[in-house]
Amino acid sequence: MENLRLYLGTYNVGTSTPDDKLNNFLGLPSDHKTDKLQLPDIYVLSFQEVKAQPQNMLLDALFDDPWTYACREILQEFNYVKIKSVRLQGLLLNIYCLRKHLLNIREIESEYTRTGLSGMWGNKGAVSARLSIYGCSLCFVNSHLSAHDHQLKDRIEDYNSIIKDQEFHVGETTEIFFHDYVFWMGDLNFRLHEELDETPEEIEKVIGKNDLKKLFLYDQLRYVMKKGEAFSELTEQDPDFPPTFKFEVGTSKYDHKRRPAWCDRILYRVNPDNYENVTLKVDQLSYRHHPSYLLSDHKPVTAEFNIKIPAKHLKLSTGLSADQVFSDYSERIVEFDKVVSWTQDEENTAKYKITQDIPSTKEDWIGLFKENFSSLDDYVTYEYVSKCSTPTSEAKSPMKGASSKNELKYDITFSELPNRCRGNYCLVYFSQSDDKVISVLGISNSFPVVKNDSD
Repeated sequence: MENLRLYLGTYNVGTSTPDDKLNNFLGLPSDHKTDKLQLPDIYVLSFQEVKAQPQNMLLDALFDDPWTYACREILQEFNYVKIKSVRLQGLLLNIYCLRKHLLNIREIESEYTRTGLSGMWGNKGAVSARLSIYGCSLCFVNSHLSAHDHQLKDRIEDYNSIIKDQEFHVGETTEIFFHDYVFWMGDLNFRLHEELDETPEEIEKVIGKNDLKKLFLYDQLRYVMKKGEAFSELTEQDPDFPPTFKFEVGTSKYDHKRRPAWCDRILYRVNPDNYENVTLKVDQLSYRHHPSYLLSDHKPVTAEFNIKIPAKHLKLSTGLSADQVFSDYSERIVEFDKVVSWTQDEENTAKYKITQDIPSTKEDWIGLFKENFSSLDDYVTYEYVSKCSTPTSEAKSPMKGASSKNELKYDITFSELPNRCRGNYCLVYFSQSDDKVISVLGISNSFPVVKNDSD
C-alpha cells in the first residue's frame, strides 16, 4: 500500500474577491520553503457564492475567476498543475495535483446539479469531479444547500436530488458512491436544531465558554445522518472549532441576525473492499477553520487526509514485468520522440508512438503548452489527432531471440504557431471520449520555439 495526501478546502466567499494571500488557507508557507513540509499530492478547493453576474461569468469563461487565479498563483510556485475546474453560477470546484502525478491521472470528468427553484436555478446545488489516479477512483463534490434554520427538509431533498441526478460515464463508477473514495464538502447550511431554544447571544456565550460538544449535540447534519435521511453514507470527524457562520463581514464577531452554526463541512467515504487482498483506508490528519479571513460571513474550513493506494502489477513497454508502487511509476501510454526545436511561422511536426493498445477517438488531441504550465487549460494551440496525425511504419531492430516486428509510429503536424510563442514548450497528448472524459497519456520533452532565420 502507498499513501496519497489530500488537502481539501471549502469557503463561502459571499461574492467577495480575495484581498489577502491565501497561503494560510492552503496550509503553505509564504516564503515557499518546504524543507520540513510534506506537500499534499492533491488539492481540492471548493467555493460558494463566487460572484456570478453575467459580466463576471463571461470573463471567467475566458480567464480564471479571481479565486481560482489567487490559489493557482500560489500553488504553481510549489509545482502544482490545475487539472480540473468546474463552475455552476456561484459554485466553483478546482482540483490541482503535483506535476509528478500528471501521467498517472485518468478519466477526468465533471457533473453539476441545480437544486434552486426546484432544479431550475443554479444558485443552490452541486458541482463534482471524478478522476482515477494510479488506478483508484476518487470523486469530489462541492454543494451549497438550502439556507435558514427551518429549511431542514429542503436540505435533505437537495442532497438526495444530487445523489440521484449525477451520472458519470466511466465503467463501474457511474454514480458518486460507486467510487473508491468520495469527499463531499461545501456550505451544507445545516444549522442548530430548533429544539435548542436559545438566541444568537445565548449561543455565543456557550461558544465563549468553549462548550462546543454540548452545542454540537444539536447539529442538524448529525441528526439527519443518524436518522439515515441524508449524508448517512459518509463519515465526518467531529469539528473541534467553533461555528463558522454567521459573522459580521470584516470581523470575527458573530452577527446576531442568525444563530451561529457549523454550515461549512467536509465529509468522506471509502469503499474499503473494492479490491481483492487489499483494504482501502482513509486517515484524517486535520480538520480546522481559518478565523483570520474576514471577507465573508463564513470562515473557511480545511481538512487533510491520507488515502491508501494499492500497489499495481504493471507490464512495462519493454515486455518485462515488475511490481511497481504507484507513486514511483509514470505510465506513459504515448511516448514522444525527442523534439529538438520548432520554428515560428512554419509548419512543425513531432513523432510519437502508442505503447499500449488503447482505443483512439476522433476527439483525441495534442496541445502545445509552455514548459512549466500550471493548468491543463493553458494550451497555446492544439491539433486533433484524427485530422493532423498520420501513421508511419518504422522497422524496429529485433532483439536477440525475439521475432521481427514493425512498430507503428505517428507524425503530428501543427500549422503555423501563434506569433506570441517565445521560450520553451512541450506537447501533451489528451485522450477525450465523446462524453468529454479526459485522460493525460503523454508529455514530450521541453523544447525551444525559435524564430525563422529568414525573418
